[in-house]
Amino acid sequence: MIKTFTSVAILTLVLTGCSGFPGVYKIDIPQGNIVTQEMVDKLRPGMTKKQVRFVMGTPLVEDSFNADRWDYVYTLKDTDGSFTRERLTLQFTDDRLSGLGGDFRPGSASEPAQ
Repeated sequence: MIKTFTSVAILTLVLTGCSGFPGVYKIDIPQGNIVTQEMVDKLRPGMTKKQVRFVMGTPLVEDSFNADRWDYVYTLKDTDGSFTRERLTLQFTDDRLSGLGGDFRPGSASEPAQ
């Protein structure tokens, strides 16, 4: 009886506690649009939505109440538990790029983003 109980207890601990053991592989969890500074540097005022989509890809969020706003959102949960979130919002006027905001700034790729 004790031998069976001990075996069941050990098996339960092994199966439910695997993530706590050293050497267990954990993966990063990326979600959303990957946006790089090089992509943002290619954007120019007056670009059409089609041109912007070619450079940036399809936005994660297209505002259903405002067709002239596109949001690119990227999140990453690292294996160490840290959480990263980047956001880029593009504004259009008459189907032409008129502004951007968020975590990226236009400029040369050699300049760090602020």
